[in-house]
Amino acid sequence: MVTTNGVPAQAVAPVRAVLLVEDDLALSGYLASALKDAGYTVQTAHDRAQALAAWAAPQPPMLILLDLGLPPRPSTMVEGLAVLDQGLRLAPGAKVIVLTGQDERTAALEAVRRGAFDFLVKPATMASILAALSRAELFVRQEGRLAETGEARLHLTAKLDEGPKEAAANAEEQLLRRAFVASNYNVAQTARQLGLAREHVYYYLNKYGLRRPD
Repeated sequence: MVTTNGVPAQAVAPVRAVLLVEDDLALSGYLASALKDAGYTVQTAHDRAQALAAWAAPQPPMLILLDLGLPPRPSTMVEGLAVLDQGLRLAPGAKVIVLTGQDERTAALEAVRRGAFDFLVKPATMASILAALSRAELFVRQEGRLAETGEARLHLTAKLDEGPKEAAANAEEQLLRRAFVASNYNVAQTARQLGLAREHVYYYLNKYGLRRPD
């Protein structure tokens, strides 16, 4: 199978593909149009179900603009953070740029803790959005180059009072998840990439509850 950056070709989306998750239809339309004018391919979603469906596609976009205030609770961060958590499980290498009108300090801390790449306060200027996307593109490309050499960049958030064991388990799960997703959920290919026996991969998949999306 032809691969790109160590990932099966069918699992790789163009770097300039953006998923825009915004429930305000007027704002979504404006941003989508502006991003297309800037050379991006744009897919829009207006709630959690639509966003995760796009994220679970065979070629998920690696650049995500995510409004934290989504229905059915747009005045809170609950839905947006759920999208962030679940989406990064589906595509661990995606770069999520969070947009929010919520309490800035609280939203920024929680989004970054959960793996967001960047954070912008609404109303964000188009220039600031394009700058954030440009930074995210650079990281996607550089991480692709790391993958070509058999390396992976992980995002870890560990509580210090839980000690190194919890951090090690977090890293272990992330590494397994990245390899499993990159192989298009192929156990044999995951085993080859990680240098493990297939039965060991099955053990870790069961340990962390990882499986192919329905």
